[in-house]
Amino acid sequence: MGGRRPLRLLRPYAFQLLPRKPDLYCRFYSVIRSTCAGHDPSNRSRLDARECSRQVYTLARQPVSATESPSTVKAKRIKKLEQFNALQYPRLPILTPDDPPTLSITVAEFRQRYDDLSPDVADIAREVTLQGRITAIRRLGSKLVFLDIQGSFAKVQVQIGSNAFSEQVTHKEFKDAVGPLLRGDFVSLTGTPCRTNVGELTLRLTKLPKLMSPSLLPIPESLVDEETMVQNRSMDLLVNPKSSDLLRFRSDLIWWLRNYFREGGFMEVQTPILSDYAGGATARPFLTSATEFPNKELALRIAPELWLKRLVVGGFDKIYEIGPAFRNEGLDATHNPEFTMCEFYSAFSSLQDLCRFTQDLIRYLAKQSDTVISAGQYASLEPIDHAYFDLRIKKIQFIPGLEKAIGIKFPDLQAPDALDQLVAELTEKKFAVTPDLTLNKLLDRLAGVFLERISFHQPIFITHHPACMSPLAKSFICPETGQLVSARAELFIKGAEIANMYEEENNPFEQRRKFEQQVQAAESGDAEAVEGRVKVDESFIQALECGLPPTGGWGCGIDRLVMLFSGAKRISSTLAFGNLRHVVSPPKMEK
Repeated sequence: MGGRRPLRLLRPYAFQLLPRKPDLYCRFYSVIRSTCAGHDPSNRSRLDARECSRQVYTLARQPVSATESPSTVKAKRIKKLEQFNALQYPRLPILTPDDPPTLSITVAEFRQRYDDLSPDVADIAREVTLQGRITAIRRLGSKLVFLDIQGSFAKVQVQIGSNAFSEQVTHKEFKDAVGPLLRGDFVSLTGTPCRTNVGELTLRLTKLPKLMSPSLLPIPESLVDEETMVQNRSMDLLVNPKSSDLLRFRSDLIWWLRNYFREGGFMEVQTPILSDYAGGATARPFLTSATEFPNKELALRIAPELWLKRLVVGGFDKIYEIGPAFRNEGLDATHNPEFTMCEFYSAFSSLQDLCRFTQDLIRYLAKQSDTVISAGQYASLEPIDHAYFDLRIKKIQFIPGLEKAIGIKFPDLQAPDALDQLVAELTEKKFAVTPDLTLNKLLDRLAGVFLERISFHQPIFITHHPACMSPLAKSFICPETGQLVSARAELFIKGAEIANMYEEENNPFEQRRKFEQQVQAAESGDAEAVEGRVKVDESFIQALECGLPPTGGWGCGIDRLVMLFSGAKRISSTLAFGNLRHVVSPPKMEK
């Protein structure tokens, strides 16, 4: 049994590997006894000491609470805090003019301010006060303790020595102040900055630490169980760097978007979320009611589009909105019923202008993301794929692209029997077609199978969708196919739809005709139209009659943008509290 590992087994306290607690040695004895009991008595001499060492090491690295119920652990913690009279939850101190000057800053500001402090110099001109959460405790005897505290997503070391205080402190006072401290506690610390012999920036305390808010439950070193992460999202964010990095990155990305729009001359606006009609997209809305209108059914918006175009009519030529939208549909890796949308509208912008804007925006976001990730600000996130995002976005026309991929000639998609003709063409090519598909859904599914996958190799714009798929977009006869198509483009990156854009329909007569077509489809049993509670929006038509200039509209999902540039695999990872399933029915926790 040579080497350091067996010595750790025999004398763990000498190596500061295992906590010096009676519970540890009870568990040590239990493991050795159970291991011996598993061997034949005549062969006990063959007991694998290294295996025993491994088991003890693994068990001892776990907190004692790992084998106890949360309620038991909490009761013990409360009892200990009461013994030290530390269960107080005090207010922050209010300084008076007579108090000595103290600089109160965040941990991040402390690191930035004293980053150049030399190891042989201690800044003793002014005391510094930090507040933060304890992430680690190292007790070196009864008179010296080191802490790591975190605040503003930065960490710093704290040194607490019984002989380093500006005023004399008794051993009991030192013990009462340091004894109850536990990983996870929030503390207020006052001292002077210095560097240790190994160059670690440290706050050397000149006053006893103050426990501001104790952690009643132990904070684990790691958390990998998905159910636990869902039921205690706060703990997940504390323990798993990637969980918190994703939310911080999301905040940065939204700030970059706002900055980009502001530099482009756009004004941010907010439009209604509740109204009596959820227009702007084809989706099933969430329905509700209001006490003020007991006989009227209200809906949460599925898109802000119609409201934003009313503002363009009102003279706001360049506007955008970042806000929530709600669609009463399914959950999967890229969809959540509640999500965040970004839409902008720009007067006198063509589809070509929108595509150019999108190319520039994606490259800007990729550059900004690469800057913060490569600098180590979000160390847990995947690096940006430069080779992919440097590629020019390829344009693929919807109908010619599908005709080439499938090997058929599309019928006139405006014909009443277009669906039957298209199904016949596909059946002849041995493609199975689900009988309950509408024409729009069939076209969308074909694009998903044959066109969207191209985006795994390079980003693509799918352009000029059939007019029947885009009732709010301007339409025209395609000179290449002779089909009625929309001035529309969808951006796909790595298999996911990222943005949708088109030239807005500004002809009130044509817009009324398209609305009426949707109503007819609903009355004939089109399930997709019924889900959207389609009607002729007379208020919007009236706004168009005042004059909507030729306008380009653009929309994207913020959550998918975060997924794209952070490498997140699920939309729930980019949301503060996961998807709707996590929010509505999280697993129950023991009290």
